[in-house]
Amino acid sequence: MGTAGFDQRKKELRRRFRTIRKELGEERRTLLDDAIQERFCALPEFADAEVVLAYLDFGPEVRTRGIIAAAWDAGKVVALPWCVPGTHEMRWFRVTSFDDLVRSSLGVEEPVPTDEAEQLLGSGQRMVALVPGLAFDPQGFRMGYGGGFYDTFLATFDGVSVGLCREAQMVDSLSELGVIDAHDLAAQVVVTDRRTIRA
Repeated sequence: MGTAGFDQRKKELRRRFRTIRKELGEERRTLLDDAIQERFCALPEFADAEVVLAYLDFGPEVRTRGIIAAAWDAGKVVALPWCVPGTHEMRWFRVTSFDDLVRSSLGVEEPVPTDEAEQLLGSGQRMVALVPGLAFDPQGFRMGYGGGFYDTFLATFDGVSVGLCREAQMVDSLSELGVIDAHDLAAQVVVTDRRTIRA
């Protein structure tokens, strides 16, 4: 498949999964996300982690605020991503309250990037990272939003990566749909509202 065809296929699938996600409705998404949170918090990888690298849900994404609150309650460090302007890289900054966040020009809540709050990935601490996506498959591959930030992150992350996905947004194989290339990296675990999959 040529580059143009590959990109067009990704664009079409992103549109399809945004529609599926929207059609679930807010009330249904909330119920499903509660189930995902319960499954995630039961993972031994979560229990073992000293640091949780979380994304903060935006719009109809799988909600993470309950997971973040559970991590704080368990005495874990929580760090959120800050996208480095002009790159595909993220830096991580520790937060201890939702009040620590500021709203970006895009309307997304972010941590304040200060030296003293930065969470270094090579610190030797046991880490688990939440990975967002529009769709996942049982192999752990994901259909992201096109920014490349998480692919760059996963390439060097040596902790446990966990994709969060509603069952309605799971597919049998993103590779067979022709939207996985050599740069795409799989999450090690995928948690849905119905199952936990170790990829």
